Amino acid sequence: MFLSVRLLLLLAVLAPVTSTTNPGVKVKLTQKGLEYGRQLGMIQIQQKLKTIKVPDISGSQKVSPIGKVQYSLTNMHIVNVGLPKSGLGLVPGTGVRLSIGNAFISLNGNWRVKYLRFIKDHGSFDLKVSGLTIGTTIIIQSDETGRPRVSSTNCAATVGGADIKFHGGASWLYNLFRNFIDKALRSALQKQICPLVVDAISDLNPQLKTLNVLAKVDQYAEIEYSMVSSPTVSKSSIDFGLKGVFYNIGKHQEPPFSPAVFSLPPQINNMLYVGMSTFTINSAAFVYNSAGALSLYITDDMIPAGSPIRLNTRTFGAFIPQLSKLFPGLMMKLLVKTAKTPVISFQPNNVTVQASGTVTAYAIQPNATLSPLFVLNLETSVSTRVFVSGMRVAGAVTLNKMDVTLGTSYVGAFQVKSLDNILQMVVKIVVIPKLNGEFMHFKMNSAVIHLQIREAQFVMLFTS
Repeated sequence: MFLSVRLLLLLAVLAPVTSTTNPGVKVKLTQKGLEYGRQLGMIQIQQKLKTIKVPDISGSQKVSPIGKVQYSLTNMHIVNVGLPKSGLGLVPGTGVRLSIGNAFISLNGNWRVKYLRFIKDHGSFDLKVSGLTIGTTIIIQSDETGRPRVSSTNCAATVGGADIKFHGGASWLYNLFRNFIDKALRSALQKQICPLVVDAISDLNPQLKTLNVLAKVDQYAEIEYSMVSSPTVSKSSIDFGLKGVFYNIGKHQEPPFSPAVFSLPPQINNMLYVGMSTFTINSAAFVYNSAGALSLYITDDMIPAGSPIRLNTRTFGAFIPQLSKLFPGLMMKLLVKTAKTPVISFQPNNVTVQASGTVTAYAIQPNATLSPLFVLNLETSVSTRVFVSGMRVAGAVTLNKMDVTLGTSYVGAFQVKSLDNILQMVVKIVVIPKLNGEFMHFKMNSAVIHLQIREAQFVMLFTS
C-alpha cells in the first residue's frame, strides 16, 4: 500500500503552517465494536475470578440436640466460573460500564468438626454460588506517552444463592446449620470479587504500556499513531484522536504543515470507523520526498513487447534527429523523480495528486555507463478511485494532465511538444499499471465493508 503511495506521488508542494495538536487520524468505536471487545474482555475477567482465594472459615455453632459444634472449612478452591450474561454500555464523558449478571462460581474444599468435646470428623464439600452480579465503570484515558490507560470505579458485586453439599463422615451435622455456612461463604466471596475485577482491569495497563505507537513502514518511513488526547466518550461511540504522522526512520522532523480539524461521519451502524486526513498522507509525501525515495527508473524491458515505441535512440531520434546521430543504436533509460513534495487532496470518492518532477533521459553506453541526454520538467496530476475488492483495498489510477517543458538539453535544442505522446504512453503503459498492481497488494485482516472519500479525509468502515 505504501509503495503504491510512493509511486502515486511520482505522478502527481504544501504551504507551511503552525503545528497544532489536531489528530491526523480518527477512530470511532461504536457499540458494535464494544461488543467485540466485551467478548475478549470477559475471557480475562473469567480467568481472574478463577484465582479467588477463599480464606479458611472456622467457628462454633449450637446445634440441637448435641450442643456446641466447632467447625472449619479449609482448602477451598475455585473449579469453575461462568459469566453467561454480560454487557458494556457507554458512559458519556467517562468510559464504559461493565455489567455481569447470572454469573456463578463453583468451588470445593474440606470440612472438619468437633462436638461433644471429643468426637471429631471430617469430609469434603461442593459449593455453587449463583445469581452473581458485578458492575463497574471503566475509565479510559491517554497516558503521557499517548497510549491508552484504564482504571475502574464504582464497582459493586452481589452474590445471590449458594448451594452446598457435604460429603463423608458426619456431614449431616453441617446440614443442620447449612444456612449459617452459606451466609459465611457468600460473604467471603463477595468481599473479594470487586478487588479482583479492579485488578483484572488494572492488569491491562502493563500490556497497554507496551503497545507500539511507532511502526516501521519500510526502509524510509515509520508512522506514529499515539493518541493526542484522551478519548471522547459519547452515548453512541468512543472517539480516539491519533497523531497519524509519518517520519523518516531515525529522524523525527515535523512536516512543515499541520493537521486541520476534521470529523468522522455521524453514522454508528458499523463496528469501527477509521478516518485519515490529508495531513497524514501528505506527511508521507514529505517523508518520501525528503528521503529521495520518490524516483523510478524506467527501462525498455518495462514496456510491453508489442509496443512500437521503444526506449532507444532510434525511437527518440525520430523526434530529436541529432540524438540518433550523436548516440546511434543505443538503449535508453528514463529517471522520473519529484522536484518538490507532491500535494495530495481528497474529494468525494476521489484522491488527487499533483506533483512537480523531472524526467532525465540517459543513453546506455556499451560499457553500461550513462550519458545524459536531456532533462524535462513535469507538472502532473493524477486521480485515484479507491474501492474494495474482496478483502483488499484496491485503486484505479488515471492520468488527468501532464505538462512538459524543457529543463536542460545535452544534445541541442528540440521541440519538447513532440515528446508528449511518447511520455504519456510511457506513463500509461508502465507507471499506471504498476500503481494499480501495487494497490492490490494491500490486504485487510478485517472485512472492510465500505470506503468513503470525503472532503479532506479518507474513511474506512469496518465490520466484524
